[in-house]
Formats: sequence, structure tokens, C-alpha cells
Amino acid sequence: MLLFVYNADEGLFAALGDAVHKAVSPDTYPCSLCAVSYGAVRMRPEWRAHLRSLPYATRFFHRQDFRRAYPELDVELPAILLDQGSGPRVLVDAGTLNGVGDVKELIDTLSRSLRA
Repeated sequence: MLLFVYNADEGLFAALGDAVHKAVSPDTYPCSLCAVSYGAVRMRPEWRAHLRSLPYATRFFHRQDFRRAYPELDVELPAILLDQGSGPRVLVDAGTLNGVGDVKELIDTLSRSLRA
């Protein structure tokens, strides 16, 4: 299973605040995974299509949900993790995600990490 962990809070008000932050000051927005994989309010179609093409189930977390589900993991966010039954391991770390500039680069980065 692929776990996508956003460095963002959950909830309607948080989502609205995030949308405004991404539009007004994208350079200071703390979740590069959100910024690249989502438009103003919904997942980019090419990202959604890529995720559906993968042979893995997917699960998405906001930071507080992830911390509740995996309190033993101290992972810098955002992050993409892979769990093949023995516990999640970081597949794409925050530093790498922070360097991704667009959805095509995100797809390429994830694909390379899955092949490694």
C-alpha cells in the first residue's frame, strides 16, 4: 500500500486556508505534495490517473491523522511511504518532494522510487 502524507491539516477551514495560501504565496506553502498533486481544491486528473494505474492500494493522510495512525514513525512531512506488510518505509522523502516542480516530475519521481 502506498501512503501519501500531506503536511497539512484536515477539515474544511484548513482546506480553504490552504487553497488561499497556495494561490497567494505558493513559495511559503508547507506542503509540496499538496501543491503539486492538487489544483485549488481537487486532485489533478493526471495524478489521479497515474495513481489508479499503479498496482498498489493508496491511502491519504493529513499530518494529524498520520501521527495518530503511526505514532511510532518520526517522518518529516510531506512524504510518500510504502507498506508491504512489514510496516511503512519512506519511499519519497520531504526533501525530494520539496524539489518537485510539477505533477509530471512527481509522477517520474514516484515511478523511479518504486523501481529502486
